[in-house]
Amino acid sequence: MNTPQSSSQNAVVIGGGIVGVCCALYLQREGHKVTLIDPAAPGDSTAKWSCGQMAVSEVIPLSKPGILMKIPGWLLDQKGPLALRPSALPGILPWFLRFLACARSSKIHEIAEDMARLTQHVYTDYAPLLDACPDKSLLGDRPILEVFDSPAGLAHERPHLELRKQLGFKSEELNGAAIGDLEPALAGKFQHGLVFPDWRAVSDTEGFIAALTESFIAQGGVRLRQKAVRIDENHDRACGVTLADGTRLPADHVVVAAGTGARPFFDSLGVNIPLAGIAGYQAVLPTPEVEIRHSVIYADGGFCFAPMTRGLQIGGTIEFAAPGAEPNFKRAEIIMEKARRVLPQLNTQGMEFGVGYRPFLPDTKPVIDRSPRLGNVIMAFGHGQLGLTLGATTGRLVADLAANRTPAQNLSAFSARRFALIGGTA
Repeated sequence: MNTPQSSSQNAVVIGGGIVGVCCALYLQREGHKVTLIDPAAPGDSTAKWSCGQMAVSEVIPLSKPGILMKIPGWLLDQKGPLALRPSALPGILPWFLRFLACARSSKIHEIAEDMARLTQHVYTDYAPLLDACPDKSLLGDRPILEVFDSPAGLAHERPHLELRKQLGFKSEELNGAAIGDLEPALAGKFQHGLVFPDWRAVSDTEGFIAALTESFIAQGGVRLRQKAVRIDENHDRACGVTLADGTRLPADHVVVAAGTGARPFFDSLGVNIPLAGIAGYQAVLPTPEVEIRHSVIYADGGFCFAPMTRGLQIGGTIEFAAPGAEPNFKRAEIIMEKARRVLPQLNTQGMEFGVGYRPFLPDTKPVIDRSPRLGNVIMAFGHGQLGLTLGATTGRLVADLAANRTPAQNLSAFSARRFALIGGTA
């Protein structure tokens, strides 16, 4: 148990996914009495249905040059790695216009630099949280691989690799022999690849979050399996949180870290942030009968092989759909069709499909900021595909804000106010 570093106050964290539990743990380290609110079971969150990678150099935004020309293909090809349901287009068009505004080369460099300031601290920030967990194998020690069908795929990545190198991240090119040495199951299947020596993968996405939650509870934290419905307020400050069953929790600090579930609180927060939930589909094979040693990104296939303790997780394809739309698990079936082309011997018995809705902002940067309306409420959402990567770093920064300390990293790039010029802040 950490020695409290500040006077004990009540803190309520809304959202028990990876970002929420890391915020709760860092507030707990400050000596706060923390209550974590989430209607789902520990570990059953968006990050569960991810590839489980600490993708420290995945700082290049989705809005890469030429993205506009790809939109017609997304509408026509529902089997591609990134799909757009035609019915979603009218509702998501304003978000897309903001998204396309980030496709300029200068903007891409700016976003990458902003994100790198956070991802460079991932392992240092996770260290104290993982040290407090009994299981010391939660985070693996093997790097991540990426493989390509042809030299063209690798050539397309080189400008982005150069930008990552400028920001201090590492990568090395692999030939077919090197790929086969690292991954015997892929020997002879790919002749072009990369290894990211500064990336790591968790042993199980669900188990990782659940273990951190158990550590939080073991250190005196409270997790309520409830839904938060309202932030109670007194003048310009929050005084508590009301749950769906009518229970009212007093709070000196409130953190909204609920991913796409943050949207119902925007009026209370005084913001109107363009937050979209983008579906990411996964399949889990409990007994794949194929050994995959590393987490392997298949770039041209648009998915990843992620070995975990609960099986081989295969996924990563994403889909833009209207809010509230039913999951389209044909997307997961498409993933498996592609995976079987690479590894026909995969055993799919007991296969499970899942979907997570990644909370994306148009510039693919999160919001880590105070509410402009309620001074003791902190917002921490919009991490897109980097929720797992940035969970602990976000938690540290949120604890700094709650303590009125100036964070080591400048958070102006992650302000909710950055959307004000285009109608983003109420």
